[in-house]
Amino acid sequence: MPDHDLLIRGGTVVTAADTVRADVAIKDGVIRAVGHDLGSATRVVDAGGLLVMPGGIDSHVHLAQDVVPGPPMADGFESGTRSALAGGNTTVISFAQQPRGWTLRASVQDYHTRAEGKSHLDYGFHLIVTDPTPSALSQELPQLVDEGYSSFKIFMTYDAMVLNDREILEVMDAARECRALVMVHCEGYDAIRFMTERLERAGKTAPYFHGVSRPQSVEREATHRAISHAELVDVPVMIVHVSGREPMEQVRWAQQKGLKVLAETCPQYVALTQEDMRGLWDDGLDGGKYVCSPPPRDHDSWNAIWEGLRGGVFQTFSSDHSPFYFEGPSGKQNDKARSSFKWVPNGIPSVETRLPILFSRGVGEGRITLNDFVALTSTNHAKLYGLYPQKGSVAPGFDADLVLWDPNRREVITQDKMHHGADYTPFEGQSVTGWPVMTILRGEIACEEGRVLNAPGAGRFLPRGRSSAWG
Repeated sequence: MPDHDLLIRGGTVVTAADTVRADVAIKDGVIRAVGHDLGSATRVVDAGGLLVMPGGIDSHVHLAQDVVPGPPMADGFESGTRSALAGGNTTVISFAQQPRGWTLRASVQDYHTRAEGKSHLDYGFHLIVTDPTPSALSQELPQLVDEGYSSFKIFMTYDAMVLNDREILEVMDAARECRALVMVHCEGYDAIRFMTERLERAGKTAPYFHGVSRPQSVEREATHRAISHAELVDVPVMIVHVSGREPMEQVRWAQQKGLKVLAETCPQYVALTQEDMRGLWDDGLDGGKYVCSPPPRDHDSWNAIWEGLRGGVFQTFSSDHSPFYFEGPSGKQNDKARSSFKWVPNGIPSVETRLPILFSRGVGEGRITLNDFVALTSTNHAKLYGLYPQKGSVAPGFDADLVLWDPNRREVITQDKMHHGADYTPFEGQSVTGWPVMTILRGEIACEEGRVLNAPGAGRFLPRGRSSAWG
């Protein structure tokens, strides 16, 4: 009888700490050994010339989420996780959004229904807290955190989700009591409303002006305010989707002061710019393909983001996958969107392209190391969101979640290669070097050469422990 179920032979194993030539032996969905002369296996995969890394963990994706007001998202759990798997990921953490007037418990149950039997990979849920009633904060939140929903997101903008400063402080205080990790979307609500109304009065309504309505100063101010609130309450916070130099410098200042401030950035902030939102058509409506918040910035912002990635300001590189259609009455060029950028569905599909973009522009161009890449795309996510040591590394005892990566493979990102539900990719035509050739989920080959091999429902829900941010 073979010693193992699967043996990955002849590859270069990369973790957040080490890079070594080694084989990986897998049995019953778990890594049993990493080394040489590991015995026999039912199946042997030749990984010669490939990197063997922990599967990507994308801790910031939006799937099957309601947008109020707005059209439906282009990805539910089936298409969204199919896309994530094809991009080299083995775990995603999506959001269970609390509509105002709902309990947190009912919101979680609703999203379990949306995901059940559909996911191609393992998944967890962050909560989105929009209605912080006393019972939600004192009763529901501690119970849900204990049950494995150990992080939640709050918003400083958007009509349906914005919290005022007193509510933010109360939510942070509740998080401190139950040791949850608070994620914050930092953009100033009133400043955006002011800028939007001023631009509309001037007839500046094309998608390009979405970026003008949300300049870095709006993100910088909100980031500083969120950090100040977290300092007052003494609670760790994750500042999500940091877009450029000004908010990045606020985070760096806080970290240098010794505050418990973490930060995340995303592909759009190193691969797109505000100029993309001008579009190529005469009416500029195709610029709506790039509308997301915070918006893409400029090349100086790219440089700042790389500074932060190299210097440890950012702990995670996530996609903020928030997919919408471009064409059709519910797409980014719907009738209302033609009247003002504020009605353009806000978000882009990016879960499948996250790893190739960071690898190509980061590792391939010498900006970060291979070990940095693994930390930013897998290991740090597992530690900060309560999945370590089950997920996030290649070592005995970890789930056998792996991606086999060809570091020299050149590809051009095109919509016809994508597996998501959206009808476009904002990274169309961008060349990358480095591509996933096989994704293994708990010891099963789930995707090979872009062919998703497992069935919807193969993924499992992951209750999560407390964040490492709490020590």
